[in-house]
Amino acid sequence: MPRITRAALIQCSNPLGPEHSLDKIKKAMIDKHVALIERAAGERAQVCCLQEIFYGPYFCAEQQTKWYETAEPIPDGPTIRLMQDLAKKHGMVMVVPIYEKAMTGVFYNTAAVIDERGAYLGKYRKHHIPHCHPGFWEKFYFKPGDGGFPVFQTNFGKIGVYICYDRHFPEGWRALGLNGAEIVFNPSATVAGLSEYLWKLEQPASAAANQFFVGAINRVGTEQPWGIGEFYGQSYFANPRGQIMKTASRHKDEVVVSDLDLDMIAEVRNVWQWYRDRRPEAYGSLTQG
Repeated sequence: MPRITRAALIQCSNPLGPEHSLDKIKKAMIDKHVALIERAAGERAQVCCLQEIFYGPYFCAEQQTKWYETAEPIPDGPTIRLMQDLAKKHGMVMVVPIYEKAMTGVFYNTAAVIDERGAYLGKYRKHHIPHCHPGFWEKFYFKPGDGGFPVFQTNFGKIGVYICYDRHFPEGWRALGLNGAEIVFNPSATVAGLSEYLWKLEQPASAAANQFFVGAINRVGTEQPWGIGEFYGQSYFANPRGQIMKTASRHKDEVVVSDLDLDMIAEVRNVWQWYRDRRPEAYGSLTQG
């Protein structure tokens, strides 16, 4: 019997501006996503991934300690508990990226993974933290991830997560493949300009190089007062051959739903034996210095 997983990606704009309180901004974004999650469930999605730090603006465009107040513990914070309830209600695996508070003064950019019964399976903490050209001051907010590259066994496939800037580093993609990932989600917040040409280059190439499905998510809209650029959406799925399957629009809130034939992974790997032909004993210098 074919192993078909119906998966969904949600891209969304931030509805409230900076004149509102942090609590109102966060609640508005959560409420908006609850409706979009309902839409994904209505399209019979079995797995759904949200965008990077889904419940607010991309606040890394400035360096202000007030945003620390939006972080929550995982899994014991209110947002993950809500998502557990929604996962159970809809019978849908959820990948939920939020701002994680590990302890006082220690924060991570993290995605929690919840199964269709509402059980918390674990989390991935973003490894590669940018601090570059104006508007991406992430080292002010996030400690680099320390939990490796976990893969979560679900009834709808083995799921891995990589987050935004991580996508520029091939090592993590390969680690997820070696750990058995069949679907890797990359929730992002990326704007037009410097790296847009890479958006539909790197992730399909990583899907092909590692022979798994990739779900790439990007938010939409221009967030004030920073105006660092347009978040250009275009969320999509790529298959293990590196072919883009379905793409969202550039400007709209959207739910992208696609059927992923997990049997294709074995078909592709039977043709291209890259996991067999790897030479890990020759790569030691890559991790030195």
